[in-house]
Amino acid sequence: MKGENISPRDLEWRCGRCGLNLQPTLVTVEYLGSEFTAELPCCPGCGLVLVSEEVALGKMNEVEQILEDK
Repeated sequence: MKGENISPRDLEWRCGRCGLNLQPTLVTVEYLGSEFTAELPCCPGCGLVLVSEEVALGKMNEVEQILEDK
């Protein structure tokens, strides 16, 4: 899931806590005891991660369905 989860407009966001621009970062996502890594926009200061609506309803929803079907 590297790079495909970030659109150029995602990197226009600034962190509400730190005021820093978000940067592409590999993060660990956990769901139902399973972990996977994905590159998502993240604040370099506090680590807050932006999960866009497209990613939440697309890729993450697909993974959620696969894990729940196990």
